[in-house]
Amino acid sequence: MSLPSPHALSRIVVAIDGPSGSGKSSVSRGVAARLGLRYLDTGAQYRAVTYWMLQNKVDLADPGAIAADAGVPAITSGTDPAAPAITVDGEDVAAAIREADVTGAVSAVAAVPEVRARLIALQREIIGAGGIVVEGRDIASVVAPDAAAKIFLTASEEARAHRRNTENGGGTGTVAATREALTRRDSVDSRTNALAAAPGAAVVDATELTLEQVIDTVAGIVIHAAEGAAPDADSQGVGLTR
Repeated sequence: MSLPSPHALSRIVVAIDGPSGSGKSSVSRGVAARLGLRYLDTGAQYRAVTYWMLQNKVDLADPGAIAADAGVPAITSGTDPAAPAITVDGEDVAAAIREADVTGAVSAVAAVPEVRARLIALQREIIGAGGIVVEGRDIASVVAPDAAAKIFLTASEEARAHRRNTENGGGTGTVAATREALTRRDSVDSRTNALAAAPGAAVVDATELTLEQVIDTVAGIVIHAAEGAAPDADSQGVGLTR
C-alpha cells in the first residue's frame, strides 16, 4: 500500500466512531501509527472528567452539580499513538480512568451538555489543522463533521463482549455479564449519541477478521480520502478476531 504525499496526510482529519468494544482504540492507534498521524481518544477525556468528579465527591445523580464543575478540571491529552497519555490537573490517570467506578459513571457525566460543550471545544482545538485520527462516539457527526475520512466501526454483540472481556482480564464465564454491561452502556449512550454511522461514513464491520486486517482496511479508506478519492465500498466489512 503506497502512501500519499506527506502534505496530503498532514492536514487530514480521520473520524472513527463506534460502540464500546468495537475495537476503536486499537484500530485508531494502529492507523495513526501506520500513517504517521496524531491520535486522540475523546472517550478518555470524558472518563478523565468523570474520574475528577468521583474524586471530588460531585453528586453524579445531579446534572446541575456536574454542569457546575464541568470547566474546573484541567484535562491534557497526549497525541502519540504509541504512548497516548491523559492527565487531570497534572496527574497521570491513564490507568485510573479504566477502573470500574469510572466506567459505570461516565455515561451520566458525558450526557451533561456543559461537559460535552467543554470537551468538544477542547477536541476541536487539539484537532487543529489536521494530521490526526480521532476516535469516539460523535466525531463524524458533531466534533469534526467536515472530516475527510469518516469511519463507523462496529461488531456483533458477541464479538464486542469477548473483546472487552479479554481487555478486562475476565474468563469465559464472565462474557455474558460483559455483554449485558455493554448492552446497558449502549442503551444509556444512545440517549446522547445515535450510535449509528454519520452521513458519508464508511461502515466497517469488525466481527470476523484480524486487527491487522481492520487496520489495513481503514488505512486504505484514509489513503483514498487523502488522495481525494471516495472509499471503495467493496473493501468495507471486516472484523476482529477474539
